[in-house]
Amino acid sequence: MLSKLKKMLVVKRVVTFLSFLLGMLPVSKKLIIFESFLGRQYGCNPKAIYEYMCENYPDYKMYWSVDSNYLKNFEGTNIKVIKRYSLKWVYLLARAKFWITNTRMTLSIPKSSHTIYLQTWHGTPLKKLVFDMEEVHMPGTTTEEYMKDFYNESRRWDYLISANQYSSEIFKRAFRFEKEILEQGYPRNDILYYGNTLENITRIKKKLGIPQDKKVILYAPTWRDNQFYSEGHYKIDLALDLARLQEKYRDDYVIILKMHYVVSENFDLKSYEEFVYDFSDEDIQGLYLVADLLITDYSSVFFDYANLQRPILFYAYDIEEYKSTLRGFYFDLEKEGPGPIVKDMDALMDKLEEFDSYHTFQKYSEKYQDFYCKYCNLENRNSTRKIVEYVLLGK
Repeated sequence: MLSKLKKMLVVKRVVTFLSFLLGMLPVSKKLIIFESFLGRQYGCNPKAIYEYMCENYPDYKMYWSVDSNYLKNFEGTNIKVIKRYSLKWVYLLARAKFWITNTRMTLSIPKSSHTIYLQTWHGTPLKKLVFDMEEVHMPGTTTEEYMKDFYNESRRWDYLISANQYSSEIFKRAFRFEKEILEQGYPRNDILYYGNTLENITRIKKKLGIPQDKKVILYAPTWRDNQFYSEGHYKIDLALDLARLQEKYRDDYVIILKMHYVVSENFDLKSYEEFVYDFSDEDIQGLYLVADLLITDYSSVFFDYANLQRPILFYAYDIEEYKSTLRGFYFDLEKEGPGPIVKDMDALMDKLEEFDSYHTFQKYSEKYQDFYCKYCNLENRNSTRKIVEYVLLGK
């Protein structure tokens, strides 16, 4: 019997051959294939573009490419889904005029000459990317293989979205991208402006099932390249002392967790019911809107959350290892970050007490404003429209 790995290789070869043949068929000019986070979520920039198209250009045929293990994230919707590696998926990708995704598409699918590939990416980078990395610590690949695959993938992109000038400069170098960068802000962040209303926040809280009368702390850490179960499935230690937090803040706060899409951890939260909620499968933009405070580490979420100009606290318990061994940073977080950095639970509790008293971190107001002006200056509520009109409609 063939091993699981050999079976996958056979499938990929068949998919590549079929895609090549089908790519010779005429293009379907109003067919768009969307994918977010390797087919695991309905969210991010592709979601914003999809919903804009549904509302304004419903004559387009639109499908979501979905990993069969994550179909539950699309249940109860009217979204047309296609399973990755199915025959229908191969056929539609080959015929589509547009591919829109926020991570890499599998290289087993050749891109037809008639297809326009819009790579939206998924964040302003703090952590070093691809060709700016000295060494890759991810499972299932070597540094050389990872960079080669990424290079081959970025050759296929026709457009790449950037949220700011800082990102554009990094993307050109780190992805070795030589085509057009659309420096228009992220479509996913439009909602942080038009959706930042009491009515909408109340609606989201009701949908999520969290109390209307309590403040919300969003904890959204990133992943560690060297902590994993298998390729593409990472583990993470929940570094927060939930029992300690619950004892002090259960009457006035709730904590919502949002893990990175590659994290495969299932947390046992039975002891923290009605205080801690795991919303890792939810689109994070809605979580931003209900959160009064963001706690993160090195995740790019803080660039997006800064659009709301609400307090940010960095719980960077392993910052020395992360910046010196695992990835490295593009700037000094301790000097430029828009909020305080703490490295242990005692310091975190002190900062939460400060936030509870003042609803802000007073010493960081000027630094926060500088950060906002540099990294969020293009974000308003029109990024989606501008990108759709330029790429999809050719205006």
